[in-house]
Amino acid sequence: MISIRLHGRGGQGAVTGAELLAIAAFHQGKHAQAFPFFGVERQGAPVEAYCRIDDKKITLRSQITEPDFLIIQDVSLVGNPNTFKGIKNNTVAIINSQKTAAELKLPANLKVKIVPATEIALEFLGTPLINTSLLGAFAGTTKTIDLPALTLAIKEKFREKGADMVQKNISAAKKAYQLTK
Repeated sequence: MISIRLHGRGGQGAVTGAELLAIAAFHQGKHAQAFPFFGVERQGAPVEAYCRIDDKKITLRSQITEPDFLIIQDVSLVGNPNTFKGIKNNTVAIINSQKTAAELKLPANLKVKIVPATEIALEFLGTPLINTSLLGAFAGTTKTIDLPALTLAIKEKFREKGADMVQKNISAAKKAYQLTK
């Protein structure tokens, strides 16, 4: 089973990101679950969302305490002690930042992929909604989901927002994928 923990701030799309990962996994014939963890916080407060992906039915129904992958949407969360709780020696973190891993002073046992997701989102969407950019980077870095499945998930999740918005999100995901594969 693959466990993914997304860290973001309320309103950045961490919950939607986890859902997109699960939908993409379903499109690849896998089992998946996605769920958020937050309290009564308001927009801008730290939020966690989780996704599990497996080839067989998933019966576990708890928070992810030892993630295989971290997706960190807001670089300011690097300083939050909860962000790196339970990481393993092979945990991979995909971080939205312009800084290098050395500049971020990350845990030594973490494998890191830095992605300029905000810049990609601004280029294609005109707004810093970075979840599809980071998911493209996740697909390119990990091969856990593939780009065609992610594209289908984006089409499914965002179809009500119109064809233009769907295409912009797909373009952002593709650019991040190309930067990281």
